[in-house]
Amino acid sequence: MKRRNESSPRAIVVDDDRLLRELIRDTLAPRIRIEGCDSAEAALESLAAAPADLVITDLTMAGMTGLELLEQIRRSHPGTDCVLMTANASVESAVDALRLGAADYLTKPIRNGELSHVVDRILARRGLLAENERLRDALETVESCTTLMRCLDPGEVYAVALDLLLHGLGHDRGLVVFRRTSVPMSDGLAFRGFDENESLHLRAMIHGDKPFDIDALEGIERVTAGPLLQTFAEAGVVSEGGALVIPVRGREAEAGVIWLFADGRPFDDADLGRAAQIADHAGLALFNAERYSRAKERAFIDDVTEVYNARYLLQATEHEVRRAERYQKPLCVLFLDLDRFKRVNDEFGHLVGSQALRQLSGVLLQCIRQVDTLARYGGDEFTILLTDTDLETGRNVAERIRRTVGETVFEGGRDAPIHLSISIGVACFPEHGRDRDTLLDVADKAMYRAKSLGRNRVCTASELAD
Repeated sequence: MKRRNESSPRAIVVDDDRLLRELIRDTLAPRIRIEGCDSAEAALESLAAAPADLVITDLTMAGMTGLELLEQIRRSHPGTDCVLMTANASVESAVDALRLGAADYLTKPIRNGELSHVVDRILARRGLLAENERLRDALETVESCTTLMRCLDPGEVYAVALDLLLHGLGHDRGLVVFRRTSVPMSDGLAFRGFDENESLHLRAMIHGDKPFDIDALEGIERVTAGPLLQTFAEAGVVSEGGALVIPVRGREAEAGVIWLFADGRPFDDADLGRAAQIADHAGLALFNAERYSRAKERAFIDDVTEVYNARYLLQATEHEVRRAERYQKPLCVLFLDLDRFKRVNDEFGHLVGSQALRQLSGVLLQCIRQVDTLARYGGDEFTILLTDTDLETGRNVAERIRRTVGETVFEGGRDAPIHLSISIGVACFPEHGRDRDTLLDVADKAMYRAKSLGRNRVCTASELAD
């Protein structure tokens, strides 16, 4: 026996004549799932238990009539089409049936060919309407995703994708965890629909326990049980019906994962399709953000040394000064200049000089922290921003740099090593200046004072008054 496809259309045949019900069943099966009912009341009970695509009902029955059943279906089950049957056809009854919303009208005795034609036409129309609805939903999703294409910051892409998913799937609670490529070994987070206490617990759980690996998730998954949901439950987040997990990736280093919580409304296949569409657009937006970040970074990178250039330095100093002022933290600026570097270029040539500057950049990076900023100011001048660093500590760092440079053997070519020395000026926020230009200026002047005192030394801006 051929098994019925549970995804095939479902129809309810309502007639007190069992033979007619069987006849219609034989005509339409197996392509349509048929349920027979001997009264309108039984048909309504069947519709309440499970939706149907089509109801084929007699017009005249004991109890509720076919027209009354049609009215009830239009009110309570507007997605169900109706076909009325009668042995006493009249223009008036046909008009009444169509006016009340019937899809068509059949006269008894029922002819198999006519029945099949009417049903096929109705189901074809339903299929077109469903496809149009699907296309409208897809178009609406695509249009909503245009917002993602305007995001050039990866963190913004993840947050907007989370908002689009919650809105598009009709849910209220979700979170996103993403890799912050600008801060190694650090995850970014965004929450929606949680109160402050829940957000704090989730943040502590994610940063502390690291419950999942972003890179291990390969595709969209419906999760209804397991250790991850248990971990969320321990953090005070319980979701009836589980959650939907959506990985979002760029084409390079960017990657994140979005969690949507069902909260009693389980996710269906349509939700998965819509989520996949949004995730695809988010991945493309991340790719654009990655390209923008690379282009922006190249605009701020010095071609010779591959450290930041003066353009970036000015922006970074402005940012760090505002940060230091906001949090009442110190900030040190080191201005460095190689001593008599012109001799290196004159004796060994500019190619060797450029190689020495690249090697010097590596030496300087080894002497500072990852949170500090090194930039080539121009020529053989460099600037370092030391965050959360007071004057005494800044001077100690400068002395360490001076000694390290003096102990380093630079490659001169033709087996001729080069020994260099460096003069360094140190200025600190807020005692030597409260704005970018003042700090850079006094650090530069302190460096020139170190030059005037014999080179290969460190001077602070506090010594300028002397």
